Amino acid sequence: MSAPAPSPLAIVDAEPLPRQEEVLTDAALAFVAELHRRFTPRRDELLARRAERRAEIARTSTLDFLPETAAIRADDSWQVAPCPPALQDRRVEITGPTDRKMTINALNSGARIWLADFEDASAPTWENVVLGQLNLIDAYRRAIDFTDTASGKSYALRPADELATVVMRPRGWHLDERHLQLDGRPVPGALVDFGLYFFHNAQRLIDLGKGPYFYLPKTESHLEARLWNDVFVFAQDYVGIPQGTVRATVLIETITAAYEMEEILHELRDHASGLNAGRWDYLFSIVKNFRDGGPKFVLPDRNAVTMTAPFMRAYTELLVRTCHRRGAHAIGGMAAFIPSRRDAEVNKVAFEKVRADKDREAADGFDGSWVAHPDLVPIAMESFDKVLGDKPNQKDRLREDVHVEAADLIAIDSLDARPTYDGLVNAVQVGIRYIEAWLRGLGAVAIFNLMEDAATAEISRSQIWQWINAGVEFENGEKATPELARRIAAEELRNIERELGEEAFAAGHWQEAHDLLLEVSLDADYADFLTLPAYERLRG
Repeated sequence: MSAPAPSPLAIVDAEPLPRQEEVLTDAALAFVAELHRRFTPRRDELLARRAERRAEIARTSTLDFLPETAAIRADDSWQVAPCPPALQDRRVEITGPTDRKMTINALNSGARIWLADFEDASAPTWENVVLGQLNLIDAYRRAIDFTDTASGKSYALRPADELATVVMRPRGWHLDERHLQLDGRPVPGALVDFGLYFFHNAQRLIDLGKGPYFYLPKTESHLEARLWNDVFVFAQDYVGIPQGTVRATVLIETITAAYEMEEILHELRDHASGLNAGRWDYLFSIVKNFRDGGPKFVLPDRNAVTMTAPFMRAYTELLVRTCHRRGAHAIGGMAAFIPSRRDAEVNKVAFEKVRADKDREAADGFDGSWVAHPDLVPIAMESFDKVLGDKPNQKDRLREDVHVEAADLIAIDSLDARPTYDGLVNAVQVGIRYIEAWLRGLGAVAIFNLMEDAATAEISRSQIWQWINAGVEFENGEKATPELARRIAAEELRNIERELGEEAFAAGHWQEAHDLLLEVSLDADYADFLTLPAYERLRG
């Protein structure tokens, strides 16, 4: 008797979408189901290991480089795989969600790379998950256009040789996709996003002279990188493409991963392309992991923690040295400014800050950097052009002058800044405004002339939580308390209602956003990720 056929994936509680059958084919769903069967048990073990490690940090209030992997760090002989031509020059990368208009604009932006985002810049509604995949398929087939119904403006792709190369970012390991289930169990969102994209596009991208390239978010250890590497090996065999075709850039956006950068590259060495230095998620991770570490781990206002802060500089310089030692790209952080169409002076000041930031990254040895808006592409390009010239990267700059000790990465108290009352107000304002947009299905949101994503909401609510639990006293004499946070949040709701008008306010999710922000900011039990309780409230 033959073995019974494995049970198929079920689409659960999801309204049918136009053309979804082009994405959710039987063959694609069978591939995702096989990824789920093989790799979700290990994903679950690694999530449990995160909790164990967090408990150890709570006990010791410290981190160190891993003694058990010292031989990997000491071994000068290994390098990551040679870089494919399409990823040699990454001097400017633009980020954004995969809605139809953004897909065209990002590909046309003049940036070398587009980070096509199914993670922090995309609220994971079923529509965003499925139609985002469809938009990328259409783009690779050059079967995509868009007309803005409000303005009547039409958008179409430029010639192929002018388009950015896509590096796709799936969701992190912690998030599930409730609309795709196997035997009643949701599939991890990471495997859904990766699986659908890879299955439909891997061979098509090879035919275009590129390949299936990925950004890996929220990685906390080299064991999580090992899991991704095993996913890549299986996936390439499954669809019959050569091993090593996949390339992955890992976001070093957790404090634990900062201590395992070499090990992460080593695990992925046949598929590794580089590492990226984030800011908001990195700071959020510091608060999360050292939330009971006492006053020396209390961060000041998020905007006061620039990449020139001593502990952030240690992190970014170690990243450049690590990448270049191993033949990988080092990619810098985000310029999130959104130009104003009404205030030239705001733009002038902001553009100078962006230019200074990108000049610093290029001078430090980074091979490229991120921007959130097409208008910033020329500014960042100029900064890297000055340093790179005709060279595609500066991986030959080994930065052997950099020496970072374990304690340097968590020397939070080396920063001469304090939390402020205005910082608390800003955290509440941005938190409410971002969460409300997220609940409407928007993951990338312009707030106060900055493009904000889920990482913004995470650091905002983390700072509220940390300052209250640390009993911070602000410069105006007020103390951070739950009552103060509630008062500021209530005032912000009133301000938003005045700003929008009663009807528009009622049509939004403002009260729900207010309540959720306070829930995750004031609960004694710190939620690992804001997006977990938020996803339970997300419709669609």
